[in-house]
Amino acid sequence: MPEILTLILLGIVEGVTEFLPVSSTGHLILAGELLGFGGEASGTFEIVIQLGAILSVIVLYWRRFWDVFVGMTARDPGAWAFARNIALGFLPSMVVGFFVYNLVKAMLESPMTVAVALVVGGIAILVIERLVKEPEIHAVRAMSWKVALGIGVIQCLSMIPGVSRSGATIMGALGLGVERKTAAEFSFFLAIPTMLAASAYDLYKNAGEFGNDEWTSIAIGFVVSFVVALVVIKWFVDIVSRHGFAPFAWYRIVVGAVAIVWLLTR
Repeated sequence: MPEILTLILLGIVEGVTEFLPVSSTGHLILAGELLGFGGEASGTFEIVIQLGAILSVIVLYWRRFWDVFVGMTARDPGAWAFARNIALGFLPSMVVGFFVYNLVKAMLESPMTVAVALVVGGIAILVIERLVKEPEIHAVRAMSWKVALGIGVIQCLSMIPGVSRSGATIMGALGLGVERKTAAEFSFFLAIPTMLAASAYDLYKNAGEFGNDEWTSIAIGFVVSFVVALVVIKWFVDIVSRHGFAPFAWYRIVVGAVAIVWLLTR
């Protein structure tokens, strides 16, 4: 089993980066490369420990989900619109992910792909921030089905390691007229079915090859990412509401550029 410190560090990396538009998977790949964490099970580890961060969303927003559930039982149109939009946002990645699973797993082994995607994605965020118009949508339930589905289609770009699932969904939402805080929250909510499906499918494909060491590694990464993400989500929403996404874009560009130099010269 890899040293416990390595697993804890990777759990921290996941918890910090999962909901920021900087690519948690990309950071895990680069951190794993730096820490010497690899092997056949590393790709599954990087996918499944994201469930720890996803659990933090359920904990922090449990009242919102409960209100939606109660509203749906009472046939509240707003509650049904919320659920519909999450489902439509998830649908494209479910379909596309099924067909490109093997390609995505192969790309998880390419740190250079991550480094380049970080730089390109950072530039894209800066451009989109400048081009977006005054937002028209201020709540998830206020999205039309076309907007929710459009964000879901854009989310498929995040299957390229380094692009960032949250970055793709948030920027897609901004481009479709959603205000910043709502765009960030929709990205949080959309992560739940998306990452549950990705993790379940990956475990279905690979769990039979795992022993106690692999399950222990995943459990450690899961717990650490959950605890760290609880703190990061609130901080992220506050930063975005006041300063936008440009700080994260510049961070992506710097990290990606440094990673490219390191990979080319090591």
